[in-house]
Amino acid sequence: MSGSTFGHLFRVTNFGESHGPAIGCVIDGCPPGMALAEPDIQPDLDRRRPGTSRHVTQRQEADRVQILSGVFEGLTTGTPIALLIPNTDARSKDYANLLDTFRPGHADYAYWRKYGLRDPRGGGRASARLTAPMVAAGAVARKWLREHHQVRIRAWMARLGDIEVPFQDLSWIDQNPFFAPSKEIVPRLEQYMDELRKSGDSVGAEIVCMAHNVPPGLGEPLFDKLDADIAHAMMGINAVKGVEIGDGFKVVAQRGSVHGDELSPAGFRSNHAGGTLGGISTGQDIVVSLAIKPTSSIRLPRASIDRNNQPTTVETHGRHDPCVGIRAAPIAEAMLALVLMDHALRHRAQNADVAVPVPPIPGSDS
Repeated sequence: MSGSTFGHLFRVTNFGESHGPAIGCVIDGCPPGMALAEPDIQPDLDRRRPGTSRHVTQRQEADRVQILSGVFEGLTTGTPIALLIPNTDARSKDYANLLDTFRPGHADYAYWRKYGLRDPRGGGRASARLTAPMVAAGAVARKWLREHHQVRIRAWMARLGDIEVPFQDLSWIDQNPFFAPSKEIVPRLEQYMDELRKSGDSVGAEIVCMAHNVPPGLGEPLFDKLDADIAHAMMGINAVKGVEIGDGFKVVAQRGSVHGDELSPAGFRSNHAGGTLGGISTGQDIVVSLAIKPTSSIRLPRASIDRNNQPTTVETHGRHDPCVGIRAAPIAEAMLALVLMDHALRHRAQNADVAVPVPPIPGSDS
């Protein structure tokens, strides 16, 4: 299947199906000499994996990653790094009734029209389970970016359905199952999800992802702009239907006197642009927001058709996330890391000898 490789110099090829023996990826282009072992990757997979709370799918996958190649005596060799994640808790019988029908809002129908056949078990290649290998690859990229540029990437939930999640502090993100940057909102989110799960319905979410200490100069005009590649990466995440960089659609109502980020000797005074100008990083925080649609697999009966174009009703049973956005924060972090890693290598290849005589402008002083 084409379209399974991401990146230019730091390339990740994703393979597997939701209910196959395993999923994984091959990373090509990782620089040699970086210390790498499974414990460098596993924490990010643990943050994304299913079954971690009652608010997500109860599929019990350990998601234990194995490094099969590209590392010798604890160091990357510069050759392809193969990562394998076994599937251990697939229940394919839950999808037997979907072989001849199509879930409204799911990729079932589109896959069938494109390929003439499809793997209905857990959604096959269309399953959000295929984000796990990207999280694993993202962990490799994050380590290199952290060691070479001190880049820090964090994502959090900004909205669950119609509930706004206030931002208080990054320290709260890993202390609750919603990746919410607020302690007080968690009980309300739990009650909301408990009621939603009982109803058999699903809901969407908004995720904000931010990268700090991104070096200036990343991005290629005209069509490989950093923000364009970020949007491309984020739209590749399952269920993402909208991407905003910086203020996004709010710029429509802004005046130029407000939107244009003023500069001072101390740095930028605001960050409406989200860390890029002309598609090139400015050294400010990269800020991207994602709109994630409601889960398509729900228990409520929905009108559909079968493969003979006859009307039918679809009810999806089994184990599904009532809101796929709950586990999306680590995925967004990984995809942003992959884009920044790829562009960092591309910038180094072309512009390693560039020396700007003007002192670099630090991040926002606002």
